[in-house]
Amino acid sequence: MKIRQTEQAVDEDIIEVDGIDFKPNTGNFKITVSTGCTLLDLIISGLRLKGGGLPSGILIEVYGPTGVGKTAILSEIAGSVQYRGGEVKFLDPEARLDQQYAEIYGMELNKNNYTMPKTVPQVFEEIKSFRPKNTGIANAVCTDSLAALSTDLELDSGDAMGMRRAKEFSAGLRKTCVEIKENNFIIACSNQIRQSQYGEVTPGGMGIPFYASLRIKLFPTKGGQVTKRVKIKEDHATGLVGEFEKVTGNKVGFQITKSSLDEPWRKGFFYLMFGYGIDDIRTCLQYNKEMTSQTKYDCCGNDKWYVSLDKAVDYVEKHQLQEALRNKTIYLWEAIQKALTDERDPKIRR
Repeated sequence: MKIRQTEQAVDEDIIEVDGIDFKPNTGNFKITVSTGCTLLDLIISGLRLKGGGLPSGILIEVYGPTGVGKTAILSEIAGSVQYRGGEVKFLDPEARLDQQYAEIYGMELNKNNYTMPKTVPQVFEEIKSFRPKNTGIANAVCTDSLAALSTDLELDSGDAMGMRRAKEFSAGLRKTCVEIKENNFIIACSNQIRQSQYGEVTPGGMGIPFYASLRIKLFPTKGGQVTKRVKIKEDHATGLVGEFEKVTGNKVGFQITKSSLDEPWRKGFFYLMFGYGIDDIRTCLQYNKEMTSQTKYDCCGNDKWYVSLDKAVDYVEKHQLQEALRNKTIYLWEAIQKALTDERDPKIRR
């Protein structure tokens, strides 16, 4: 099998795979982790696994515009891996991650699992040297983001067309894709979006989209800001009077643009709350309300319903109804998928 694609743009690549019948890994569903979002887990692999989730042994690319939540997804994956006893190596070419942000997602960072590579070869050296103690569970290498990586050529003399970086990505992925599968690694990478004469592309050429088992595109939603408003009649201690508000988070849209795990092109959303991370309770409440065309939020306990999403979130947390809420989301999603499935007779072969 030979694949060749030549594009004269800053972030395109020339890919050649000779003599290899390559297919992206379909994942090990005996070893899975969560993205921190029930709806995203379902959309990734809900038809393969009850409740869905990320299988091990795959390469994932999460891409989208700046500030949309790519780092949050990687951090949630890393936190989930560590929670289940796995090891994580976090590569931060942009040098933006700090301990305070990591703690929001339950990540433990130290000098042994956090590095700031500058070039593409350095990333693959980190993957190659990654030797977790227990390979019977999911372990992850997270890189945030690929767009920030350079090459030795670019650092020394410049690489205006970005061709060297693209070739190094292709060569590195070709050499490591088998190791990713055999060692149950989850290689999760974030990337940005660029506009070229060929349309929307991601930095690093075509190697990453080609080898990735899963690609998730994130995008802002219309009117997606979450705003908290309070009205204070009179606070004698401070003298405050009036109405006050602030933006506390965003509703983020996503779409699976490539999947060798389950059906692609499904869409969904999640709430990303500042100082908290992905808000699965808020997301499930909103999804369940929309899918049942209700005017209130069902808190899945004591027949309690609220008009206010904030009050519904508070009730679910105080009464520990997270699992009941999650189960309802799974039930509704599976019912929708069943309704959308065509019952066909087996295809006749000749």
